[in-house]
Amino acid sequence: MGDARESVRKVEREHEPGRPGCPVRRGADGTWEVRGYAAAREVLRATDTVQAGLGVETVEKLPARVRRPVLYQDGPGHREQRRQTARFFTPRRVDEHYRELMTRVAEEQTAALRAAGTAQLSDLSFTMAIEVVSDIIGLTHSRPGLKSRLERFFPEEFGQPGLTSLRGLHWLVRQNTNWLRIHLADVRPAIRAHRKQERDDLISHLLAEGCSGAEILGECLTYAAAGMVTTREFICVAAWHLFDDPELLGRYRAAEEPGRLDLLREILRLEPAVGRLARRATAPMRVGEASIGAGELLTVFVDEANADPDVVGRDPDLLRPGRLRDLGPGPAGLAFGDGAHRCPGAAVAVLEADVLLSRLFALDGLRMTGRPRVSFKDQIGGYEIRELTVTVPRSAK
Repeated sequence: MGDARESVRKVEREHEPGRPGCPVRRGADGTWEVRGYAAAREVLRATDTVQAGLGVETVEKLPARVRRPVLYQDGPGHREQRRQTARFFTPRRVDEHYRELMTRVAEEQTAALRAAGTAQLSDLSFTMAIEVVSDIIGLTHSRPGLKSRLERFFPEEFGQPGLTSLRGLHWLVRQNTNWLRIHLADVRPAIRAHRKQERDDLISHLLAEGCSGAEILGECLTYAAAGMVTTREFICVAAWHLFDDPELLGRYRAAEEPGRLDLLREILRLEPAVGRLARRATAPMRVGEASIGAGELLTVFVDEANADPDVVGRDPDLLRPGRLRDLGPGPAGLAFGDGAHRCPGAAVAVLEADVLLSRLFALDGLRMTGRPRVSFKDQIGGYEIRELTVTVPRSAK
């Protein structure tokens, strides 16, 4: 490993003194805060909890006849939907179908960088994520401008909807307009094409289930948020670590694919793209020494759970690929969640990150200029990394 100063977190979230301290405790607002790894995994696997946060309160106001996106479902219906869509994320599917697409997009992005000499990594990584997730979903008949439409829908600074303030009303109008743009330019053309010719993707599956256009739109945007936005940030933070730690970069470049993937998962353990997961108890339950009442909220602090020294060993806030540990879901710990709502595209995200980064760091003279700017989305404990500018001599091959 390189110098410890170069191997600590790039994204500094607020942590309480003495972390991890008590693994489960009440926060100042009455919410149960789950910071220990074992307790966090127990909560995420519990059958007596349902999704909270992530806009679920708004979704719950929809008429009962409207099918909720899978992210907002729980119980038998959710498990059945996950079972039916699991085929899109099998190791064989990822290797045989998505790898070729990832390789093509990565080579296009590196060629564009060589031609321009400079680029924002957030743009390169977002293009990669959009292309891959669009293929999984079936958004392959969009009008030009999908990237800009998604940028508007997922802005750097989110507001809060509402009718009681001018700002809240503006947010509501803007987002409804963005919904309409994506529906007309991306989802509706895809639905029309899929009705003419069935395909092996999410939209064909949803049409076979009898979903309406609005329900398909909601599902598409859910997958976009989960698979496009978070992957963009993960690629950026991983590149930042590699640029700042020459020894880590040397290890990455020298490794075969399994070793590179393990190194990237260790970065994700330390820097989860989503740092907070919220659940609501549907029945009384115990988590560690805490007694949780029905209806109470729990927040899992993923970044702190993933740095629990009882599980990950010494120096939990340093990057140490190849740690000897028992992290249950894998080397990334709980960065992809766990239990019924574990991210189904975990293997997709890590592979596309490696396909792009391995090609970028193979370019002669690649360097990062300036220092990236980090902002936060407090509701999910997520980060956004911008102004990570990469440059390369135009003659680089």
